[in-house]
This record gives sequence, C-alpha cells and structure tokens, in this order.
Amino acid sequence: MDNDLILYQFSRSKVEQCDFSHFLSLYGPDKLPTGRRLREMMNRFVFCIEGYDSDPREIHSIPEVRRFYSAFHEAWPYWLYFCNLDMGNETLSMMMLCCLPSITAMQVDGQPNVAITYAPLDLLNFIKRDFMPMNAMCERAEMFERGIYDRSKAVFEYFGLPFDAEPPAPASSTLPHPAPGQPKIGRNDPCPCGSGKKYKKCCGKG
Repeated sequence: MDNDLILYQFSRSKVEQCDFSHFLSLYGPDKLPTGRRLREMMNRFVFCIEGYDSDPREIHSIPEVRRFYSAFHEAWPYWLYFCNLDMGNETLSMMMLCCLPSITAMQVDGQPNVAITYAPLDLLNFIKRDFMPMNAMCERAEMFERGIYDRSKAVFEYFGLPFDAEPPAPASSTLPHPAPGQPKIGRNDPCPCGSGKKYKKCCGKG
C-alpha cells in the first residue's frame, strides 16, 4: 500500500438520507486490517461532500450536513486516527465543527471567509471522547508507545492546542528478565516498562 490519500466523497442524496452504509461496507471496524496494513492507513483519509457548491451557507452550518456527520461520527468514531492532519487540510476541522453542540459564524470585514467561534470546552470534550477509539486503532495496528505519542501530539497541534506530555522513555532491554528470586513475568501480565500494554505485546514481543 502506498502513501496516497484515500479520498471518500459523500453525495448530497446520501447526506440527506444520512446514509454512509457503503463506506462502512469498506471500512467498518469488521473490515479493517490489523498490524502494518492498518498502520499504513493512519493519516490518509480525506472526506468531502458534493452537491453543495451553489449553496451560499458554510458547509458546517447546513443542518442536514451537521446531522450527517454527527451520525457518521457515532457509527465510525475513528477520525483522530484516520483523518489527514497535514497543514492546510481542514477536513477534520470541518467535520468536528459539525459535531459540536454550538458554533457561531461571523463575517469579518475585508475577509472572504467567515470566522468560526465555539466553546473551547466543547472541542476538548470532542477530542477527549475520541481518544479512546483512536487508541483502540493504535493497539490494533500494534503501534509502539512512541507512535501513539506522536499521533496524539499531532492531533493537539492540528487543533491549535498545547501538548505538554512527556515522550515515553525507551524500554530498557533488561526489564523483561526478572532478577534471581523474583517471580517470572507472565505473557498476559502488564509490562514492567510501564507502557500499560501486556508483556507479550510490548517488551516480551517475539
């Protein structure tokens, strides 16, 4: 699998019907791969909606679009893992705005685009709620702690939020081997390196 973006377009009729069944038939949780193939899908999805080009309203202020993305998010809450966060790509930001309970759009003199304001707590709650499904995908993709840390940092930076968490310390090669007289570490026990993963999926891998 190369690193090209995966562009998925929803038609206006599908939006109005709140129908994303075709997407789920391709990328629903039961259809997604694991391991390396899933890691290669991170940061590659771009979503768009066609059929509203002549509509003067901002896409995130159109009621049926807001309903659609809110329902889509409930059914597929893995946006923080899959959506492309590269500079200039506002897809995830637009989708997030559709899911917030309240937003305000203001036209600024001399500016072609409207300014969007919302309660910072609403954004934080959105991210907090989505970190659990994101981490579930990271675990399914068998990512190391550093990769999960980097993705979390990228999410916060994308939304312009401070991220002051310390990067994970590299696991010591001596940790998996218990000292003489110490109980042996079971493969399903928590890894002693402190990663939070099971030993068999961390330092005891292989």
